[in-house]
Amino acid sequence: MNELKALIEKEIRLEWRQRYALNGMLLYVISTVFVCYLGFKVRMGGIDPLTWNTLFWIIILFTATTSISKSFTQERAGRLLYYYTIANPKTIILSKIIYNSFLMTVLSVLGFGFYALVMDNPLQNQLVFLVSIVLGSMAFAGTLTLISGIASKAENNSTLMAVMSFPLILPSLLIVMKLAKNALDGLAWSASYDEIGLLIALNILVVAMSYILFPFLWRS
Repeated sequence: MNELKALIEKEIRLEWRQRYALNGMLLYVISTVFVCYLGFKVRMGGIDPLTWNTLFWIIILFTATTSISKSFTQERAGRLLYYYTIANPKTIILSKIIYNSFLMTVLSVLGFGFYALVMDNPLQNQLVFLVSIVLGSMAFAGTLTLISGIASKAENNSTLMAVMSFPLILPSLLIVMKLAKNALDGLAWSASYDEIGLLIALNILVVAMSYILFPFLWRS
């Protein structure tokens, strides 16, 4: 646990030293939402709830891909070799998943706040939608962190990241969009139990796969 805590603190310190990267992610979210506002709210006079939901998750998906793709690619070879000598690979992947999950949750909540402000808020059940944001952010972060680790071992890692990420993240995206649709329709909690259970199971599965498979990838 001490090793895990130290690695998470390291991730936070690196992000704080490179504040331009975090500011760039926030700027990406805000500018994308503003473009949607100009395209739908201003020119078309409004947006239906289904399109509202789809646009929001497209924005969050691309934000996750942009922000998490640097999880391993930003680490220099010498630093990775140093980690190899002092840290357990299982702890390394867990620390990155935890940190990226926290980062994505913060970005998603801030993005939702700005999105609801400029694009209106048609949600009938706010709490269910917030649950979908948290579980969806964790699902995106876990999957993309593992893919980033795989892509970092290849020469053309950006292309590999783009090719591998979408098919692997598609199941989580479809489930989280359905859960968000329940929030739009104002359905009772009981109608969303299946989607919430599936998202929790997918998150556990991704973490378990990363915990088991990453040490073999790390040795290469």
